[in-house]
Amino acid sequence: MGKFVIKETKTGIKFDLKAGNGETILTSEVYTTEAACKKGIASVTKNAPVAGIEDQTEEGYATVKNPKFEIYTDKAGEYRFRLKATNGTIIGVGEGYKAKKSCVNGIESVKKNVAEAPTVKEEAKKAK
Repeated sequence: MGKFVIKETKTGIKFDLKAGNGETILTSEVYTTEAACKKGIASVTKNAPVAGIEDQTEEGYATVKNPKFEIYTDKAGEYRFRLKATNGTIIGVGEGYKAKKSCVNGIESVKKNVAEAPTVKEEAKKAK
């Protein structure tokens, strides 16, 4: 089962959705407050299971209504996805994949793992 991990960064607070194997499958933007971060998690939980897939790597691709996952290629030529909420805001992004099939599998993993994912807060690392 997956889980949302909230963690502090130098510039704010963000979350990662981790699969059962511990791999990060979705990363959020950086929020200014923990409350805003938790709203982002709620938005992913609500939108990901019902989101369609818009493959922007295909010529003449069909536009899909939000919420949706968008598959695209980055500057390095890797396949990536982003999850957009009903209002069109990007609420999470995936890592880069060499193969489109792996990218699609990443989306399916997000849809599967988000369902009953608990939220945990990562403890700040103590300096030695």
